[in-house]
Amino acid sequence: MSSVIEIKVPDLGNVAEIDIIDVPVSIGDMVVIEQTLAVMETDKATMDLPSTAAGKIVQLHIKVGDKVTEGTLIASVEVGEASVAAEAPVAEIATKIEDAPAPAVVPPPAPVAAVEVVKPTVVASATAVTSDNEGFKAHATPSVRLFARELGVDLTRITLGTGRKGRILKEDVKNFVKQVMAGAAAPTATGAGIPTIPAVDFTQFGDVEEKQLSKIKRLTGQNLTRVWLNLPLVTYHDEVDIGEMEDFRKSVNAGLAKDAVKLTGLVFIMKALVAAMKQYPAFNSSLSADGEKLIYKKYFHIGIAVDTPNGLVVPVIRNVDQKSIFELTNELAEKSQLARQGKLMPVDMQGGCMTISSLGGIGGTAFTPIVNAPEVAILGVTRSRMQPVWNGSGFEPKLMLPLDITYDHRVIDGPEGARFMEALKSYLGDIRRLLL
Repeated sequence: MSSVIEIKVPDLGNVAEIDIIDVPVSIGDMVVIEQTLAVMETDKATMDLPSTAAGKIVQLHIKVGDKVTEGTLIASVEVGEASVAAEAPVAEIATKIEDAPAPAVVPPPAPVAAVEVVKPTVVASATAVTSDNEGFKAHATPSVRLFARELGVDLTRITLGTGRKGRILKEDVKNFVKQVMAGAAAPTATGAGIPTIPAVDFTQFGDVEEKQLSKIKRLTGQNLTRVWLNLPLVTYHDEVDIGEMEDFRKSVNAGLAKDAVKLTGLVFIMKALVAAMKQYPAFNSSLSADGEKLIYKKYFHIGIAVDTPNGLVVPVIRNVDQKSIFELTNELAEKSQLARQGKLMPVDMQGGCMTISSLGGIGGTAFTPIVNAPEVAILGVTRSRMQPVWNGSGFEPKLMLPLDITYDHRVIDGPEGARFMEALKSYLGDIRRLLL
């Protein structure tokens, strides 16, 4: 006796719509539990949707290009009575991260071609208007509009399509991009009045290779550019003596079992950061959309930028103030491993109050991290090093840790930013203060 199991999109967090970018199975295929039925993509991650049953696919309800939400029917699988499987937990859905939002520490990538990019509100209206073609309404299908948006092409610049009744086709968009890259279209100002970067034919200098940016990288670039253009950002640089903290950390690790997860300096920074945020609540706030109100948060969720083979990903560690150093160490190790394996869920990267971007494992002395809006600040950390420090009568070696705090100047002014950094330094310089 057989039955049919319906497989649906599970709860993936606060994600309105998800694009279907691949359907690797067909009707009649035999599938096993955990076999990928579809690949979904959000602005932060690419996720495999696995089968929760083993059997024969009798019907597929989605195709490439569809947008789905929680509860959307994906496939119907005919299974034997003994093969009926319970739905797999959402947390077990394999997630492959292609790039991270944001964090906000990587400068926005340069566009592949210097194609005119319009403001998001204009693109979304599908009635883009430019100074050259005022009042002109592009005639194209939704799929072509999506294709044009992904390439950053203003469809109103293509005045005549080759399709039926002048409809703009994908080939018209591709040809327009080629013309721009060849210099046929002169660069003009964007909707924000900022000149575009002139197109350059790099093939004239030697061999080149083109690779299409992933959706995640394109959206990350757009988000960082939006933050850079809309937020008046200030970065404050300082450094703190962490010699006592490091001595304590090493002594604790020396007493742990060999297979135990060792304490890292990052968990102490997380604890110190939360203590400073409690002292200066503006750093744990967000500006309302109309810019008229400041929303103070009563929870303390810290985003940690994790370096993965596919780029930076920012998992969020929740309720840092309520967890011990050992709990934070284990959770950070677990989330970092999931990030590197591409198995983070969208909900794991949402709800952060402030982000830490640490380059300490690589090097550097200072950098300017970009705020991960709607957060109002981000902390940058680089590699600690021994330096001679004047103590009033002579120089003595100190283990100094460089810190960089970037903040939204609409919410935080210079003196408050400096005081916040001093508070953070006081906690890191003497971790006993965290007990007060």
